[in-house]
Amino acid sequence: MKEFIMTVLMWLADLEYFGIAIGLMIEIIPSEIVLAFGGYMVSIGKINFIGAVIAGTIGGVIAQWFIYWMGYYGGRPFLLKYGKYIFIKEEHINVAETWFQRYGVGVIFTARFVPVVRHAISIPAGIAKMPFGKFTLYTTLAVIPWSIFFIYLGLTLGENWENVKTIAAPYVNVLATIVIVGLVFYFGWKMIKKNK
Repeated sequence: MKEFIMTVLMWLADLEYFGIAIGLMIEIIPSEIVLAFGGYMVSIGKINFIGAVIAGTIGGVIAQWFIYWMGYYGGRPFLLKYGKYIFIKEEHINVAETWFQRYGVGVIFTARFVPVVRHAISIPAGIAKMPFGKFTLYTTLAVIPWSIFFIYLGLTLGENWENVKTIAAPYVNVLATIVIVGLVFYFGWKMIKKNK
């Protein structure tokens, strides 16, 4: 598997900025790996940081458009049947639907930082026919910091960029905890305010 990933990344490296965007769009390699490799390319002077972030943002948003449209036009049955080809399992769909129903459209932004949920949250947005413009805005606002973070890590790690998942894990877990606690407090406050 590692050899396959490296082969794909070398091919994407030849495409430079387009390679980052395409790597995120086709999603056969986790976004963290593609973005960290983009950071590595920045470190060796093949591309620049801003261009890498723009490419990462475009690719990340388009990838989520595909999943949104699958939910919008195909619904849950379509995704249960074909989701496995883009590494989306039924448990991902179930968790994403629960989050979306509980927290509403704003979760499109916050869920991007939570493992398991982040890849599947576009599904219930599509099924619920969330306005495409609003979906795109929330998704873009979340993809930008995600891209900056992993490209920066790849740039900092240089030739050790392959260790990005191990190094990033504590930060992502802390961020996910903050997001979840924030959501709980926000909706708790809303319920108290409503009862008053």
